Amino acid sequence: MRILKRSLKQGLLKLIPENLDDLWVLYNIVQVGDRVYARTTREIKAAQEDARPTKGKRISLHLGLKIEKTAFDKSVNRLRMTGIVSEAPEKIPGIMGTHHTISVYPGTALTIEKNEWPHYQLERIKAACEEKAQPILIVGIDDEECCIALLRHHEIDVKNEIRARLPGKLEAEKRSDALMNYFKSSLEAFTPVWELCKCSIIIVGPSYIKNEFAKYVRDKRPEIADKIAAIGFVSSGGIAGVGEALRSGILEKVAKNVRIVEETRLVEQVLSRLGSQSGDVSYGTDVDEAVKMGAVDHVLVADKLLREAENTERQRLENLIRNVEKMRGKVTIVSTEHEAGKKLLGLGGIAALLRYSIA
Repeated sequence: MRILKRSLKQGLLKLIPENLDDLWVLYNIVQVGDRVYARTTREIKAAQEDARPTKGKRISLHLGLKIEKTAFDKSVNRLRMTGIVSEAPEKIPGIMGTHHTISVYPGTALTIEKNEWPHYQLERIKAACEEKAQPILIVGIDDEECCIALLRHHEIDVKNEIRARLPGKLEAEKRSDALMNYFKSSLEAFTPVWELCKCSIIIVGPSYIKNEFAKYVRDKRPEIADKIAAIGFVSSGGIAGVGEALRSGILEKVAKNVRIVEETRLVEQVLSRLGSQSGDVSYGTDVDEAVKMGAVDHVLVADKLLREAENTERQRLENLIRNVEKMRGKVTIVSTEHEAGKKLLGLGGIAALLRYSIA
């Protein structure tokens, strides 16, 4: 995310989302009643002398909308924001007060205007601006070849390729020794690549070998194994398997899994405290009382709860978040696109880790 202009006294932020993650952040920040300004296209029909409109012509123009709803479509990297036109060029009559939808893609500049910017929303935007795209180390392996590659800026940077000649399955002992030597060569090939970037790793392949290789890495280099974000199925190893991983969407899932590690840890901590009945955790409507007592160390809020709340309920939640922050508590907005977020929804969409027991 890039901020082009920041004028919070006027309630304005002009920014450019740069990737799918940034669109997701905006999806959870732009609310009903906000004003959004961006360049868009619209079909304009000019009236003839007999007052009948001519065939429409689609033109580019800058519009402002008072938002009524938003929709996130990750399959085409698009955020759609629909609302009533509140600002339009004077030279084009008949637009004000009508409905329109602005489609926002990575690279689209837009201005968001709010009556008040909640602190947690500004923090989410700040985090999106500070996040740098990390490469992903991809290992495509089967019983014939191993390809080690880095994904950089949507390009495959092949670092090494290892060929294997494994004995047949009837020669079990020779095959086992050869397999260990193959794994050793593959690990030695990708270790220096990983040490340069310390990035997440995905291992893909068509058979059990990908799982055996992952186990080998865990045994030999556990610090590297900790960065294995996923082990996925593709129909072949080598560079072909790496290419298939790119097409299949496995990498998108890996990136998501990396982001949710902290969220999952926090939700599991809530569940663990609930299970132990330690009294230093609260959820649902009980969180309000814990906040009033100043007991909240860390509050978790499901993004869906904030996004879909009616105005009165959203105001209550934002006041709660504001009070937690005033008392130097932490706030984490948890995505409901993964299992931990769904578990949090099952607890009413909000939970708090407490500084001390209030049971």
